[in-house]
Amino acid sequence: MLIITKHSNMINSITQLHNVNPKQIFNPLEDIKKQIEELRTHLQPKQPTEFLTRSEVAELLKINLSTLHNYTKQNKLIAYGIGSRVYYKREEVINSIIKLK
Repeated sequence: MLIITKHSNMINSITQLHNVNPKQIFNPLEDIKKQIEELRTHLQPKQPTEFLTRSEVAELLKINLSTLHNYTKQNKLIAYGIGSRVYYKREEVINSIIKLK
């Protein structure tokens, strides 16, 4: 098999491969292509963490602020803060809802 490549300076380069058939070259390339596609479907870009205020969480859960305070004190919800502001991670709030039997 001969492989002819052209470089930017228009000089041809010839590489000769002995005892190699096209399947031996292209089958591994197909495997690599399949692996890349599989990774692409499983690995999605990381979404930034969305923080909610106390009132947004209370509205989301349809509870009042005192109930939200109790849930936080009972460690049913995890609060985060900066300065005097209190925030909750949306994903954690959604995941804290449990299935009833």
